[in-house]
Amino acid sequence: MRRESTDGGFRARGRAPRIHLLRHLLARAAAFPGRLDRGDVTTYLSEIERLKRSYAGRIELYAGMEIDYLDECDNPASDYFRQLPLDYRIGSVHLMHADDDGIVDIDTSPERFAEMLSGRFGGDLRRLTTAYFDKLIRMVEAGGFDFVGHVDKISYNAERCEPGITSRGWYRDKARECFERIAARGLMVEINTKKYNACGVFFPNREHFGLLRELRIPVLVNSDAHRPELIDDGRHEAMAALREAGIREVIERVGNRWVPVEIVL
Repeated sequence: MRRESTDGGFRARGRAPRIHLLRHLLARAAAFPGRLDRGDVTTYLSEIERLKRSYAGRIELYAGMEIDYLDECDNPASDYFRQLPLDYRIGSVHLMHADDDGIVDIDTSPERFAEMLSGRFGGDLRRLTTAYFDKLIRMVEAGGFDFVGHVDKISYNAERCEPGITSRGWYRDKARECFERIAARGLMVEINTKKYNACGVFFPNREHFGLLRELRIPVLVNSDAHRPELIDDGRHEAMAALREAGIREVIERVGNRWVPVEIVL
């Protein structure tokens, strides 16, 4: 389980609970291996309904799920996830198919990422990174979710392995292609602040904020925190960076709608 501040949930082969500061409590559960098993989904949804009743009139509580795009059969658009009584869905990519046909999680430490890259992808970082963005694009085209989780998540570990890789033309072109597909589908993007205080990065990172403005992609800010004391980490800094990039609004969940709210620092 993880708790998160959000302008704008729980993950399953979806991840966890997100708190919209002072106003909402959103649950974000994760549905992919090692996170939330399908057998636990009923328990999760029942608990959210219980809390909704208990805190009615005091906290707006929503049930969401972060659903990993694994392949063409197991993804946010799958019938299983579509039929769940969720208030919203997050589409994300964490899992990649390795050369040995195994599945690996790129959301790991730089050291483990480097070992995985060397041992299971032949050390070819460009190939892995391109495959990651291609998978994000397939997820966007398939649909079945409200917003894209931590676009460009691979960038942090990729930079640790090969400094400067995210500034290369082919990388920026691939990232742009992904954001253009997101814009064409009318989807929202989260600004994930989980690593900001520790590492100084957002996902997507601030160098993409101008592109978000150019493409008019709606954004929401989430801390993706796993501990309550980190619930507000990076939120103010993300809002300030968005305003500096010329973005004046973030998206919030109000009732059964997503609504734009002015950024006020």
